[in-house]
Amino acid sequence: MPDISHIKFQPSVQKIKRGTSFEKGRYAELQVTTNFSFLAGASHAEEYVNEAALLGYRALAVTDINSLAGVVRAHIAAKEIEFPFIVGCRLELYFEETLSTSNTNAPTLSVLTYPTSRESYANLCRLLTLGKRRTIKGECFLTIHDFLRYSKELVTIVVPPTLQDTTT
Repeated sequence: MPDISHIKFQPSVQKIKRGTSFEKGRYAELQVTTNFSFLAGASHAEEYVNEAALLGYRALAVTDINSLAGVVRAHIAAKEIEFPFIVGCRLELYFEETLSTSNTNAPTLSVLTYPTSRESYANLCRLLTLGKRRTIKGECFLTIHDFLRYSKELVTIVVPPTLQDTTT
């Protein structure tokens, strides 16, 4: 197989000129998971921003799982084309204070959070740091009590649980 490690991957984003006038619809996507959420998101943040602008969305929020990883690239892309962007994060919360390594200890509540000030953004970063320090690399363990402690000025949407397929 040829060595292609020297080739940088660049997402195929349709270039939109700064100041392009878009017909703004009434729809704003508030839950977008980028490829920074491993095995959950598929596309690059820049692709989502550009597509949302082309589709006439009013705004777009990137809400990666227990991470702000996609926010920077999305913010840069949105700023380049003057598109409204919302910083967000999807938090997976546990009721129990005890960290278990078994899969039976599944998150019990998912919330979408949107900081509304510098202080709330800093608190969200502190919360994520707390959750990541508690467990192995790539994981995050946050309780509902942790969230309540750092939730000042965070707009929050509770995500309904998904129904499990019981037909198998």
